[in-house]
Amino acid sequence: MKKVIIGVFVLFLAVPNVINAQVQKEKVLGDTAKYLLLNMNLQKEITDAVDYMYNFDFRKAEVEFNWIKYNFPEHPLGYFLYGISTWWQMMPNLEKESPLGDEFLAHMDTAIAKAEAMIEIDKDNIEANFFLAGSYGFQGRYHSEKKNWGRATNAGRLALKYLERTHGNESFSPEILFGDALFNYYSVWIREEYPLLRPVLFFFPKGDKKLGVEQMKTVATNAFYTRVEAIYFLMRIKAFELNETFDALRWAEYMNEQYPNNPYFHRFYAQMLYTAGQFQDAERVSLEIMSRIKDGRIGYEEMSGRYASFFLADINRKRNEWDKAEVYYLQTIAYSNALELEESGYHIYSLLHLSEYYVQEQRYDEAIPMLDKIRDNTKRKEDTNKKARELEKEIKKNKR
Repeated sequence: MKKVIIGVFVLFLAVPNVINAQVQKEKVLGDTAKYLLLNMNLQKEITDAVDYMYNFDFRKAEVEFNWIKYNFPEHPLGYFLYGISTWWQMMPNLEKESPLGDEFLAHMDTAIAKAEAMIEIDKDNIEANFFLAGSYGFQGRYHSEKKNWGRATNAGRLALKYLERTHGNESFSPEILFGDALFNYYSVWIREEYPLLRPVLFFFPKGDKKLGVEQMKTVATNAFYTRVEAIYFLMRIKAFELNETFDALRWAEYMNEQYPNNPYFHRFYAQMLYTAGQFQDAERVSLEIMSRIKDGRIGYEEMSGRYASFFLADINRKRNEWDKAEVYYLQTIAYSNALELEESGYHIYSLLHLSEYYVQEQRYDEAIPMLDKIRDNTKRKEDTNKKARELEKEIKKNKR
């Protein structure tokens, strides 16, 4: 993954290209619309840049985002897109600390400052409120991933504040509908899953999960700036909350086709293939991921390896091809340890399946430390913990 966003040297190289293209660009854009979100000519001009970003060609994308900052220096859009670009550079491996985190927050802070300046002129500016809700929302996601709960709560509170101001204005732009969709779904979901957070939502309208999903579908097919983000949430909701695996697989396949170099969409596609029982395709896609990790492709690191190696291990276990399964389970364990995800299901089940195999092969000295790790990282009432204790008893019995 790229360690820093385009530096001064790259920016210096980009400026002549911006200046040379400026006359042509101005002819295309014409008079600047009051709202950039409604400027269709601008959308046409930066379509490739947005696609570059989601396909992990960040240098090409950010050269174009610089053009927006250069031509609209007081508007939050360019800084917001830079923030999203930085977010996606971190996205495949958010668990790891990265200097990009501070850069991401700085870009969103600038977008917030620009939007606040617009609010001072017109407090009802829908576009400014959209960028404030979006910027604070992304910051909240970042802080929650880093378990900075105080900062996450404050950012979420501010995002809700500005989201309320845009609520009901979906006719303005499908981009606005994205905020409504998230609010409708997650305001109910938070109340259901996290009762202690209900007071945060007390003064806001009640949501509608079903409506939220339908709105996300609309954004996924009609929006420009928020289309991919809507698909991201839609895939996860269908996969992990609605158990609509095949619908999630359909979206995952589409996103992998659109952005084949995006490691997050790549591994999500592998995960949905595996979950749907399409093991041959899951194996093919997982091997692609492992190959890209070996080649050092951007974003293909331990987290992608943890997913792909587990799918490959389990597929080979089901075939009883333990020479391959053992290698991939050991890789999954190594990746999980590197990411400090010892309590994750991928880690626990890799240990369990290997332990079962080692006990069967009477390789007790290799099985015992793995069983200890399972017991250390699971609760006594969990099935994996019970199974580990049963295997320990079997080892003691056989060793007599």
